[in-house]
Order: sequence, then structure tokens, then C-alpha cells
Amino acid sequence: MTPSGLADWFRANRAKVGVAAVTLLLVFYLAVTFDRARLLLADPEPVAKAIGAAYLVLPVVGAWALARELMFGARLERLGRQLDAEGGLPEDTLPRTPGGRIVRSAADAEFGRYRAETEAAPEDWRAWYRLGLAYDASGDRKQARAAMRQAIALHRKAD
Repeated sequence: MTPSGLADWFRANRAKVGVAAVTLLLVFYLAVTFDRARLLLADPEPVAKAIGAAYLVLPVVGAWALARELMFGARLERLGRQLDAEGGLPEDTLPRTPGGRIVRSAADAEFGRYRAETEAAPEDWRAWYRLGLAYDASGDRKQARAAMRQAIALHRKAD
């Protein structure tokens, strides 16, 4: 692969490369934490054993959160590909700042259309997915994730 081809691939897969890097760092952190817990549990002091037992909670919770987020992302990507294949993804025509961020007022102006579409068809996962994109463009990540979770749930129910 040529350097320019590698750069193009990297730009096209920037989010996946970032997810892979963060995942590797978290897995390393969880492995080190688990090892420290093991060492503390082997110590004869009761306080060290208690700290080691408490330390075991971190890798378990971290692994659960990592698996949940990766599954969430994979499901969203699958829904996005399906919606794109159907021609149902909204076109990205929103203006951007020189730094590349979406102009929020423009996103807010288009938001009503997607909310109305979802209210008209509350059982349509496609409408919820587009609403999630609209929330994200408007900067409301919490509502975007909730809408995307609803899209995933409705898609699973439809299958």
C-alpha cells in the first residue's frame, strides 16, 4: 500500500482506529489492575487481601462496560449500513465551522423535521436512527444515545 493510500485508509477509518487504540489501552489497564489485585490477594495481610478483592471489581466492571460499548457501536454501524443501502440516511448538508464542527443553529433548525418523523412513526427504527443523528448534530449526546438505543431495540423486535 502506498503512503497516500495508507493515509486515505486512515482518514476513512479514523473512528475505528481510535476505538481500537482506546480499547487496547483499556485492556492493558484492566490486565495490570487484575495483576495488582492478584498480588494483593496473595499477601498475608488481611487489609491487603481486602484491597485486592476490591481491586478485582475494577477489571470486571471495565470489561463489562467495554463489551457493552463495543456491541452498541457494532449494532449502530450495522443499522447505519442497512439504512444507507436502503437510501434512508439523511444527506450531510449542514454547514460547518472552519474547525469542522456542525453549525449548531443549522442543526437545530433541521431537528424538528426528524422529531416529527419519529412522532409520526414511533415504531420505525429508521426514524429513531435519523432522530439520533439529529440529536448528535445538535450536540445532545445523551438524547442521541437514547434515540439510537431505541432504534436498536425496535430493529431487534422487527427481526
